[in-house]
Amino acid sequence: QVQLVESGGGLVQDGGSLRLSCAAPDNLRIGTMGWYRQGPGWQRELVAVKTDGGSVHYADAVKGRFTISRDYAKNTVYLQMNSLKPEDTGVYICNAKLIRLGRTPTDYWGQGTQVTVSS
Repeated sequence: QVQLVESGGGLVQDGGSLRLSCAAPDNLRIGTMGWYRQGPGWQRELVAVKTDGGSVHYADAVKGRFTISRDYAKNTVYLQMNSLKPEDTGVYICNAKLIRLGRTPTDYWGQGTQVTVSS
């Protein structure tokens, strides 16, 4: 079992900023790593991911406001969230794809960190 350690959620006002971080054990080979979010009444959705090759993908709703980055040596991913809106409220969940030789990459999920944006 791979444990992902998340931090950085909290309560912020409309227009504020937060930075999330998520760390996987640094002795593993991690492929794509990133963030999803889930709120009351709606399904988990992709927020931003970054591959081990450096490619990034953002949800349309966060483009221009959120920035994903990675420290590959530490197997850590960060999400800088600026200009937060109330509709960004939700549980932000870290995802990491573990790569093992000869096997399909395996998804691991963090426990989630709450982000609440007040209007």
